[in-house]
Amino acid sequence: MTQPRSALVSVSDTPWYHCVSRCVRRAFLCGEDRFTGVNYEHRRGWIADRLQQLASVFAVDVAGYAVMNNHFHVVVRIDAERAENWTVDEVLARWTALYSGPLLVRRYLAEGRQGLDEGEVLAVTQWAEQYRARLQDLSWFMRTLNEGIARQANAEDGVRGRFWEGRFKSQALLDEQALIAALAYVDLNPIRAGIAETPEESDYTSIQQRLGREPERVDGPVAEAGAEDSEEGTAALPKAPLMPFDATGHLDWAIPYAFDDYLELVDWLGRAVHPAKRGRIPPGKPKILDRLGMDAEALAAESDRLLRAFGSAVGAPASLTVARSRRQRAYLRGLRAAERLFSAAA
Repeated sequence: MTQPRSALVSVSDTPWYHCVSRCVRRAFLCGEDRFTGVNYEHRRGWIADRLQQLASVFAVDVAGYAVMNNHFHVVVRIDAERAENWTVDEVLARWTALYSGPLLVRRYLAEGRQGLDEGEVLAVTQWAEQYRARLQDLSWFMRTLNEGIARQANAEDGVRGRFWEGRFKSQALLDEQALIAALAYVDLNPIRAGIAETPEESDYTSIQQRLGREPERVDGPVAEAGAEDSEEGTAALPKAPLMPFDATGHLDWAIPYAFDDYLELVDWLGRAVHPAKRGRIPPGKPKILDRLGMDAEALAAESDRLLRAFGSAVGAPASLTVARSRRQRAYLRGLRAAERLFSAAA
C-alpha cells in the first residue's frame, strides 16, 4: 500500500535518503533511444548540474548520484539545523532564486521593511516560514528538480504531458552500514548495467566527479522553461560541491568514512560484479567493511540487487526494528537481507 511521504521521510530518524526517479515514457531520459535513433545523452548533464544547483539553495546536500538511461539515483542528506538558522531575508532570497513568489515578497526584497507596513511585514514573515519548511523538504527538492527537467525535455521533444512516474521512490538510510552500501550501489550502477567498465569511466556519476574526471558533454537544443511561477534562474545558480568524506567524525555534516577506503570498497565490488572485465576479486576485505562489521562475501553476492531487497528503509536488523516500531508497522521489507549483510554489525 502506498504510504504518505511524511511517513517515509523523518529527519528525527535519519537525515540520509536514497531516491530514484524513473521516466514514464518509452523514449529515453538520456542516452540513445533504439526505437527512434534520437540521442538524448546531453540530458545527463541537465540532471547532474541541476542536482548541485539545487543543493546550493535547499538545505539538502548531495552525497552521491548516477544518471542512467531512463532513471537516476541520488543519495542526499537533509540539514534541517542549517535551514533553521537562516534569516528571513536569506530564506526569501533562496526561494526567489527558484520561484518568483508573491508580489509582497518581491516588494520586501526590493524595498526592505521600510517600504511595508506592520501587517505586510508579518505576512512576508509567514511566507518565509513556509519557504523555510519547503527548503528542507525532500519532496520539494525532488519536485523542483523533476519539474525543471520535465519542462526542458517536453520543450525539446515538442510534446506535453507527464515525463516522470507519479512519485519518486525514497528509502531511509538508517545507519552507517546502509549509507555506505547505498553510495556504492549508486556509484556502481553503470558498471552493473554494462555501460562502463570502471568507476572513472562511469559518466555522470558522483564517483567519476570525485575522481576529477569529466564526461564528454554532448550538445543538445536549448529549451526554455516557460511555466508560471516556475524556476526562473536555475541555470545561473552556482553548483554546490558534493559532500566531503571525513573519517575523523569531526564534521557531522560529512560522509563518515575515509575516501580512500570508499574507493577501495567500490573497486572491490566493481570487480565482483564484472569479473570478466575487471579481473579477479583481490584478496582481503576493504578496511571499511572490517570497521563496520559487514559481511563482504554477502555484500558482493547481493550488490547488483542490494537496495531492491529493502522497502522504504535500509539498515542493520536493529535499525529496521526501531524504524518499524516508530512507524507503527507490523513489518518492514528487508529484514532477512539485513541479517545476511549486516549480521556482524547487529
